[in-house]
Amino acid sequence: MRCDCRTGNWSERLLKKARIPARYEHCTLSNFDSDFPGATRTLAGALFQANRFVEEYPVEATGLMLLGPIGVGKTHLAVGILRELVVQKNASCLFYDYRELLKEIQNSYNASVQTTELEILKPVFETEVLVLDELGAVKPTEWVWDTVSHILNTRYNDKRTTIITSNFEDQAPSRDLPEDRRLSASKRDAARAARDETLGDRIGERMRSRLHEMCRKVDMDGSDFRQNIRRAH
Repeated sequence: MRCDCRTGNWSERLLKKARIPARYEHCTLSNFDSDFPGATRTLAGALFQANRFVEEYPVEATGLMLLGPIGVGKTHLAVGILRELVVQKNASCLFYDYRELLKEIQNSYNASVQTTELEILKPVFETEVLVLDELGAVKPTEWVWDTVSHILNTRYNDKRTTIITSNFEDQAPSRDLPEDRRLSASKRDAARAARDETLGDRIGERMRSRLHEMCRKVDMDGSDFRQNIRRAH
């Protein structure tokens, strides 16, 4: 067995490689607030699911899909899970904001940039556990749909664990919005304008269905924690 000092150093190296943003470095499962003014019981349930996920990993490697409005702590919970997996299970983990990942991939097409698309995607494909934050936050295009499909399908086929957060509701497609991608963008946009966009609108219904095979859905509801803190001060 490794001595505690070597295990600790290894965990620290894994945490540095995980790319946790400085804004979320303080986030743990133990300091997740599920009882702030405006919180609902779903947050305590989500925290329970997160702890159970860590406890059962890697025997149970099905990912989590954390869904809910802005400010209920989805990213906090995802980072808390990631930290515990590194510290308790020595799992190699990677955090990526969905928007930042797509930007990095797009920038790799610039001839003046030294990084290739493969160099960016290789760790995303191969990391043991991937946290993909704010899924659906980029306006959908054919390229966005194809890229997210490539990422999720590759991890699905390789049986890698993925944790998703998203502000968009997970709803079945509306009957009045055909899923024919040959429709003009203006017709799709007009149909969506009549209702709130869903996760399926943002990433495509095929990938929404695939996520249900990859992840357990965890609903989180409540008012914006950050706004409540501002009001309190």
